[in-house]
Amino acid sequence: MRLRLGTRGSRLALRQAEWVRARLEQAGLAVELVQIRTTGDELSEVPLPALDTGDVFTRQIDQALLAGEIDLAVHSLKDLPVMLPDGIALAAVPVREDPRDAIIGRGPVSLRQLPPGAVVATCSLRRRAQLLQTRPDLALADLRGNVDTRIARLDANGGWSGIILAVAGLNRLGLSGRIGEYLEP
Repeated sequence: MRLRLGTRGSRLALRQAEWVRARLEQAGLAVELVQIRTTGDELSEVPLPALDTGDVFTRQIDQALLAGEIDLAVHSLKDLPVMLPDGIALAAVPVREDPRDAIIGRGPVSLRQLPPGAVVATCSLRRRAQLLQTRPDLALADLRGNVDTRIARLDANGGWSGIILAVAGLNRLGLSGRIGEYLEP
């Protein structure tokens, strides 16, 4: 029997799913990755708060699980809604990666050394609040998309001084060299 493991198709989601698959295969199980496009993937230009739902990155995967189209799924914990749908259980959580965020620039960048009014992009409400608590003089821009898309948008947008991303994702994708400064939680 081959287990069908549902995942989003972004490079980071696939990296995480591959990590899970490798551990399951070490235990003697055969695993096939099944990529599933989610509402959050489809509506990548819409700010998350405007989507008015907490399961934009998990709903279609959970529906596939409940319909028997896949046997298990890999999600980022940050994407899970507070209440899981009936019939869905959080079965395992791997060892936590680095929990910090980082500022990324086109070159060396430090949050403290940004000039007043500098533009920093993120779509996370938590990150926005933390940035403005630390640097109320910053201008914030909306930024959504997978890690590669976000970095490409930074590189193409000369008006932005930096973007905020999770260190864990950067590490998993081999992009820690782009980190300008690690931000303490």
